[in-house]
Amino acid sequence: MTDSGRTASRTAVLVCQGRAAAHGRAGTDRFSDPVAAELLRDAERTAVDEVRTAAVPKGRQERTRYESVRACAEVVVPRTIAIDEALRTHATGQLVILGAGLDTRAWRLPELAQTDVWEVDHPASQQDKRARLAEAASRLRSPGEGDGPSAGQGEPTGLPVLARSVRFTPVDFAVDDLGTALDAHGHDASAPTTWLWEGVVPYLTREQVRATLAALAARTAPGSALVVNYQAPSARVAAGRLLTRLLGSSITSGEPWRSLWQPGQMGALLSEHGLRVVSDDDLLSLAYAFAGPAHRRASLRSGRVAVAERA
Repeated sequence: MTDSGRTASRTAVLVCQGRAAAHGRAGTDRFSDPVAAELLRDAERTAVDEVRTAAVPKGRQERTRYESVRACAEVVVPRTIAIDEALRTHATGQLVILGAGLDTRAWRLPELAQTDVWEVDHPASQQDKRARLAEAASRLRSPGEGDGPSAGQGEPTGLPVLARSVRFTPVDFAVDDLGTALDAHGHDASAPTTWLWEGVVPYLTREQVRATLAALAARTAPGSALVVNYQAPSARVAAGRLLTRLLGSSITSGEPWRSLWQPGQMGALLSEHGLRVVSDDDLLSLAYAFAGPAHRRASLRSGRVAVAERA
């Protein structure tokens, strides 16, 4: 697999920081991610600790990092709860996470004990995650201990894996074929699969979204499900992101959004590929339903989580 000269995703780090900041402080016992902090490096934990203690820094750059992590924590709590519950409801024995980033579900959800997990991501991002897992192992390992539990196919992770296996599957969607990569890592296209597509769709063009769905649908057997997180158009959110990019005050300003979808558009697109939407909720409604963060931003309304099934 080529890495096309691309570096690891900064958005993946920010989302992990948000989950680490919210762990134990989200205002609900339905959210928990004790693993997120283990995947962060020392400098990345600084903003997390500041958010957790409400210690607002004074410097501009430090304040920008603080606000980015704080805002991200508000987003990831309802999103994570909704997705986790969907995965529990649609357990199939095969879970494919597209654009896995620093996802921690294979390490924190006991409901995945009978599930093989494929983490699909760009080679650069996947290399970064595996390095972080190794670093976490070295911090947590007692003298004389080995490399820790296996992540499938003899791949050590260093952290206890709760899933039946984790299979790292590097894919550069610009040049690689998803089906070929999954075949090479043991995915069974004839068996039901739960697909998770979180935090990726906005960063793809509409053509890339359609192409990925087509590749996914070709390997989606009856009884499968797709959990997809996407962004609906919002003038307020668009103005805010544009302003932060112009000011250069966004940690992820180099990773702009490229496609937004109305719920009806997303439902029609999924239907074209044989997937029937059974739920589609905005994050603000989910935050209220889950008794999430105390400060609920109206901007949460543009983020959505949809669940679709193949009969």
